[in-house]
Amino acid sequence: MSTAVAIQGIKGSFHHIVSQHYFDADVKIIECLSFDSTIEALLKKQCDVAIIALENSIAGSIIPNYALINDHNLQIVGEYYLDIQHHLMALPHQKITDITEVYSHPMALLQCKAFFKNHPHIKLIEDKDTAEVAQRIQSQKLTQVAAIASRLASEIFELEILAESIQTIKTNETRFVVVKRQDAEVSQNDINKASLKFELDHKRGSLAAILNVLSDCKLNLTKIQSLPKIETPWKYAFFVDVTFDNIADFEKAKSIVTLMATDFKILGAYKSASL
Repeated sequence: MSTAVAIQGIKGSFHHIVSQHYFDADVKIIECLSFDSTIEALLKKQCDVAIIALENSIAGSIIPNYALINDHNLQIVGEYYLDIQHHLMALPHQKITDITEVYSHPMALLQCKAFFKNHPHIKLIEDKDTAEVAQRIQSQKLTQVAAIASRLASEIFELEILAESIQTIKTNETRFVVVKRQDAEVSQNDINKASLKFELDHKRGSLAAILNVLSDCKLNLTKIQSLPKIETPWKYAFFVDVTFDNIADFEKAKSIVTLMATDFKILGAYKSASL
């Protein structure tokens, strides 16, 4: 029986590519045009697992997705780093000079901003999903309109690539996480990374004290992200990723941080993906 996977976007999107790489077996794709609807599909048990992007090496963290994982008590069970190559594509037999509008996801437009400075005649318009724009161009036979999407999208929707790898920084990676509903099992032998969330009182040294504990317990801090608490001005939740060689070190740190922080939560303990 194939695994049902909810993704943000449609077939040909970068989330779709991750699903193909992460899972060895065939997967049934549940297409969702927002991160909220992706998580909703998981909560309604329309799928077994969801894949969502968390951060990009150029554009930074996708902060609302941290809140989605936390607020719905989801569990991160894995991660995947994907090399993101953005290609400009349109219906066949057109040139860049023919294109008047480019539609794509805001993150893709941001990552390709410098390219379009050399093409000031093109209007950039934000849209929900990279691959969905490619699909629309094909289905509606839209001329003078281009999409920024993956090479897979150009193949699926029979579009011609007008310019390859147009992202400003050529080394462009996005970290995706694989999430399940709570209490998903991950083999203890595979665990060498964890994602944590905690809150701290707004006083001097409180964050430093936590970070010292992580260091003393031989945990390597790979990510820290703060998120303001809307209902409590000037109070922040911290999202932290740590790696470790020995799970006993992680267990020790966990027991200490539980006593020091408010609303301490393990968002997931899983196997680290190679960069």
